[in-house]
Amino acid sequence: MAPKSSSAEYSIDNFLRGNSAHTLSLFHHFVEQYKQIGNITLHPAKTMIGIATPHKRITYITQLGKRFIHVVFPFEKPFADNLCFQKIAQVPGDAKQFNHHFRMLAKEDVNEEVKRFMKLAFAGGS
Repeated sequence: MAPKSSSAEYSIDNFLRGNSAHTLSLFHHFVEQYKQIGNITLHPAKTMIGIATPHKRITYITQLGKRFIHVVFPFEKPFADNLCFQKIAQVPGDAKQFNHHFRMLAKEDVNEEVKRFMKLAFAGGS
């Protein structure tokens, strides 16, 4: 069987299928929090779901675990002074992209600090 290559073949439902009720509630809560900031769309791919403004993808949900979701915020500079990112890594070969890794374990993890970074990502994509 040939590998699937068209992004049209990926769907949010396929990405969410088989996950725990807790993980699904985290996913939906995170997306709803972003919708309160502004107009976003979800773009499913084989291994992640991109969150985009009308102009650019701004955040990526890269993993749905048994009891968490993992989110990556790409910024042009590192924001080391924070309590919400578990890792900040420069993308190899790209001097202007630093991926900020956020692991959401509970709805309360989307606190004011995280919302500030969500708004910053949104503003950079609009």
